[in-house]
This record gives sequence, C-alpha cells and structure tokens, in this order.
Amino acid sequence: VLFLAYFALQVVYARRKYKISPPETTGRPEFERIFRAQANCSEYFPIFISLLWVAGIFFHQSVAAVCGLLYLYTRFKYFQGYTAAAQGRLGPLYASAWLLWLLLGLAVAGLLAHFVLP
Repeated sequence: VLFLAYFALQVVYARRKYKISPPETTGRPEFERIFRAQANCSEYFPIFISLLWVAGIFFHQSVAAVCGLLYLYTRFKYFQGYTAAAQGRLGPLYASAWLLWLLLGLAVAGLLAHFVLP
C-alpha cells in the first residue's frame, strides 16, 4: 500500500510541476509517463495481492514473501524506468510479469496440494 501511495504522490507532484489540473490526464510527455506508470502499477496491484495471499496461505509463507518483495522491487524499478523514458520500463515489466506467473504457479500448486492430494 505504501508503494501505491508513493506512486500517487508522484502524480500529484508532477501535476504541480507541469501545471496540469485534475481531471486532465494529458500534457507534457514527462507527466504522461508518470501518470501512466502510476495507473499501470495500480491496475496490477489487486492481481498481485490476491496471488500473494493465496500462495502464502496454501504454498509457503517464506517463498511467497520473497516473491512478493521481489515483485515490489521490480514494480518500483518499473516506475522509475518509465518516468525517465518509455523504454526504461521494459526490463522491470518483464521481471514483474514473470514473478506474477511464478506466484500464480505457487498458488495453484498450493491449492492442488491442499484440496486434491489429501
């Protein structure tokens, strides 16, 4: 949640810096990249938190926590890269997508072990 607050504050600061009043979402390219990076991170957060929760409960807490911390780090790097240049988002984007797939696999494995194998 702190990451989402940080990203939202960056949009607020960019609105002030580039003098773009809400509800406008267009303006200078620098603002649009910050706004889009924040929106992208917010869109993926419910998926991340759901997979983290299920993987932590049904697979293993420590493995899910490590994946969760790595995911948060890659999203932070994504935000930083996207605000600097649009191409700067690609490496962290692929890493965060890979971690979401990993969490999905862990969640499915944990659910299968819990409900099918006993």
